Amino acid sequence: MADVVNVDGAVPASGEGRLIRALDWKGAFWVAAGVPPLVLFSIGGIAGTTGKLAFVVWIISMVMGFLQSFTYAEIAGMFGNKSGGASVYGATAWLRYSKFIAPLSVWCNWFAWSPVLSLGCAIAAGYILNAFFPIPAADAQQVVAWIAAHAGSITADSPRVAEWLAAHAGSTPSDAISALLSADGVAALTPAIRTWSLTSFGIPFLATANINATFFIGAILMLVIFAIQHRGIAQTASVQKWLAIIVLVPLLLIGLYPIFSGQIQWANVTGLVPPSAAYSAVEGSWSNGGWTLFLGGLYIAAWSTYGFETAVCYTRELRNPKTDTFKAIFYSGLACCLFFFLIPFTFQGVLGHEGMLATGVVDGTGVAEVLGGLISAGPVITQILVALMILALFLAIMTAMAGSSRTLYQGSKDGWLPKYLEHVNEKGAPTRAMWTDFTFNLVLLAIASDTGGYFFVLAVSNVGYIIFNFLNLNSGWIHRIDSGHIARPWKAPTWLIGLNTVLAFVNALFLGAGAKVWGYENALWIGFAFAALILPVFAYRHYVRDGGKFPAGAMDDLGLVGQDLGVRKAGMLPYLALAGGLAIVLIANWAFQLPA
Repeated sequence: MADVVNVDGAVPASGEGRLIRALDWKGAFWVAAGVPPLVLFSIGGIAGTTGKLAFVVWIISMVMGFLQSFTYAEIAGMFGNKSGGASVYGATAWLRYSKFIAPLSVWCNWFAWSPVLSLGCAIAAGYILNAFFPIPAADAQQVVAWIAAHAGSITADSPRVAEWLAAHAGSTPSDAISALLSADGVAALTPAIRTWSLTSFGIPFLATANINATFFIGAILMLVIFAIQHRGIAQTASVQKWLAIIVLVPLLLIGLYPIFSGQIQWANVTGLVPPSAAYSAVEGSWSNGGWTLFLGGLYIAAWSTYGFETAVCYTRELRNPKTDTFKAIFYSGLACCLFFFLIPFTFQGVLGHEGMLATGVVDGTGVAEVLGGLISAGPVITQILVALMILALFLAIMTAMAGSSRTLYQGSKDGWLPKYLEHVNEKGAPTRAMWTDFTFNLVLLAIASDTGGYFFVLAVSNVGYIIFNFLNLNSGWIHRIDSGHIARPWKAPTWLIGLNTVLAFVNALFLGAGAKVWGYENALWIGFAFAALILPVFAYRHYVRDGGKFPAGAMDDLGLVGQDLGVRKAGMLPYLALAGGLAIVLIANWAFQLPA
């Protein structure tokens, strides 16, 4: 049953066993404040893939995300009694045309957002390990001493020297001995916990899982975040507010300092061409391979830059959803524009392309040191920045758990996902959905414990995110046609709804061309397969558990009574949109190829 709404549009907080209206738009803004730190998840990977074009990729992607958010703001205002975000609100537009497309939208949004937990915890675990169990640098004093003590352990006639020389043409035996001794010294002095693994095993057709120190530390961090969110959305928003202030203000100041201090090297941000190959410091050209790398950067950037749409996940928990929904997503978008424009530009302007390819930037664990370098910080300040980076990751992870768990919750309430997910504790927290997130991410955390697995998870999860965006950007015009009679507290200009429909197909281009760029040729097909898992899940819930009927109240916001899904006023247009999007994905996947 829908809640009783006051004259001013607010809904009173009430009751055990359901979400509680405890937020204003500022609270939703703070919960979504974990999105700006997502730039640090893939800033190195995008720089490696797109070279000097990296900061342009971020700007283009952020502009697209901001424009697209206006469609989401309109449809979110139509559903004051639903949680779960744009995927839920947009999914209802597709119900008339296929019962199976609606749950696909919700599912794809969830498996795109949920991995932020595992990826963020993997990076945070890396920071903790680096702080307490650092791997020594090759020029560290203890490594130099070890080399001196073992200088005679490798001779010029050693098979290892011959093997090294075969791989490094033009080098001398002394070069080989020096390099091998240095590697041996680093390995010998690396703390055992950095190489320890309880077990590792292959997951068929996916990747290798590794139960190591990163896994256990990451799991503990996830439990801490779970404990915070167990106390409800108001408590979560309060914690997020202070985390955001502590993290984002210093990040903003550090991003601005190099611009005003004259550290930007303009040669690093001009002469914009893609690299000759992924992770190559050599400039390439606008060939088919160059365009593929560029589109691959736009593909993965979307996972971060579009993410502030999570601000409308909490509509059901806003005191006054009619006015607060638009404010929450609009101001979240402005904040993201600032950070996604500024941080990539500053990093690239100071470090250059080669500096962006450093291992610590690519895997995310050395970003704090880079931030310290931007302001010429000493060791103490750098360690403070390490702590701030861990807090930034907490901020992002809390945003992801809050949003993704509510997507599961509302999907269950509306009859698309398993019924057990609709449980809510006495604080209004969807705890079973949160436990599902936690369990799913334990598996992903095992995969993401190394750099290769990290980008595998990112590339595959983003397949779901682009599918979700495609479906929901199209839902804007479908709602206009089929549900034009529904009140919209905020209505986007018609031309913007049209533009965002075009951007839906641009995203399909990114998906087809870009998914293969991240080291996994089959990422697109694995993502499609994972998306399809919702079909048997929904079929069981709807046809077996619910007898082919949706739960009472599932369609109240649309003004639909009982199981009548209404007239399909859009006719064949939604089906043509689906066919067109799929065609673009398949053609782009065939036409765009990585550099040889």
